[in-house]
Amino acid sequence: MRMSLRTKLFLSHFLAVLLVSGSIGTYFYKQATGSLLENLRARLSQSAGLLARTIDARDIAAITSSADRERPEYERHLSLIREFQTANPDIAFIWVMRRDGDSVRFVLDSDSSAEQALPGEVYDEDVPRLLEGFSHPAADDAIAVDRWGAFLSGYAPIKNGEGRFLVGLDMRADEVQRKFRRIRVAGVVSLFASILLAALFSSWLASRITQPLRQVIGRTAEIARGELRGELRVDSGDELEGLAVAVNRMAAHLLESQEKREQAMRELALANQQLETRIVERTQKLSELNAAMLAEIEERKHAEERLEKAATRDYLTDLLNRPAMLRLLEQESERMRRATGAFSIALADLDDFKQLNDRHGHAVGDRALAAIADLLRASLRGQDAVCRWGGDEILIFLPETGLEGASEAAEKIRQRFADVPLLVQGIEVLLTISLGVAEAARDEPLADVVRRADEALYRAKQEGRNRVARSA
Repeated sequence: MRMSLRTKLFLSHFLAVLLVSGSIGTYFYKQATGSLLENLRARLSQSAGLLARTIDARDIAAITSSADRERPEYERHLSLIREFQTANPDIAFIWVMRRDGDSVRFVLDSDSSAEQALPGEVYDEDVPRLLEGFSHPAADDAIAVDRWGAFLSGYAPIKNGEGRFLVGLDMRADEVQRKFRRIRVAGVVSLFASILLAALFSSWLASRITQPLRQVIGRTAEIARGELRGELRVDSGDELEGLAVAVNRMAAHLLESQEKREQAMRELALANQQLETRIVERTQKLSELNAAMLAEIEERKHAEERLEKAATRDYLTDLLNRPAMLRLLEQESERMRRATGAFSIALADLDDFKQLNDRHGHAVGDRALAAIADLLRASLRGQDAVCRWGGDEILIFLPETGLEGASEAAEKIRQRFADVPLLVQGIEVLLTISLGVAEAARDEPLADVVRRADEALYRAKQEGRNRVARSA
């Protein structure tokens, strides 16, 4: 199919710009939706964890059937979760469950309608994340559906529940879908804007290139008809402008050849000389462009190094970030499968760090995290690795170290935090730290090792903080 050069240029630039903008838009759309879901899950699990710390399982252990609704502790805790629900408009329902063997039963339900679940009522839906919530904070990976409706839920074990009690929070699916709908609308608007801008830019660029070409073609046609007088003016600032100059020169030379052959020969020699000068100039320009390109390549290398650091380091503490630590642990697990050796991990959490932020502000909290990272690096061996696992949680990787050695290292860290106050922006801050230690077994999945360390950390927190707990 024949088409004009302008059409080809328009289509090529339009498709290129559209492909790039579409790819970037798709990437950011997926990142935005994924980030939103993760934020919702984190928010639900954190809210559940916050509420779980306000309920003591020993106070509700006697609530086992609908007849216990007259108990004062039932009324008191029901009022507590309903107040929490009222204070959080995104939360649809709050409930407390007990696990008896293989069955899960309701203890409390904030629902004030006739659909309220009564104490002792069995919850027979299969929700894997709910079962995880009896041991540690968790949230649904996707929207779950039961007889109360469709929800995205978060779970957390209740204090002193010994893995038998949890609190759950439900966010209605329509609220979740509304948040995703906003992102989709923004993505569609961005896509149409990209298409419009791509069309305008491609049309302008095609016209910018083809208009001087049409002028050159028209002038060469005049020369072919013998119309040698006249001058072609093209102010494009590129090779097309040089082509126009050459066409004008060609017309002048032809005109001169008609008048006098000898003059034409001298002009030809002069033109050759000028051509050589231009070649030297172009060669020099090419050398300058080559040097500039080499400098740009070097700058890109530095940029790639900075990007690599940003991809593996936490921006605040300069510790390894979570993905980089997971890759390191996977490599160590694989090496452990092929050869003898051992490694341990310690999962640490700063005690009452939120109070530091509330009292002095997040700027002081951020500086404190950076100072804590320096203190940890100075407290560990060269082959050990430290990662900001999330928030104020820190994961320490101890290669070639068994459970006993890891516990000793963790205790030294705990003691150093307890003895040495941090000086942050002129403020003396004394923080304590709780640590959970676990040694990796051969062929044990990495997720299980981290889970055991997390359970040990949770036990250290439950036992009073500022201590080291070892995984069995």
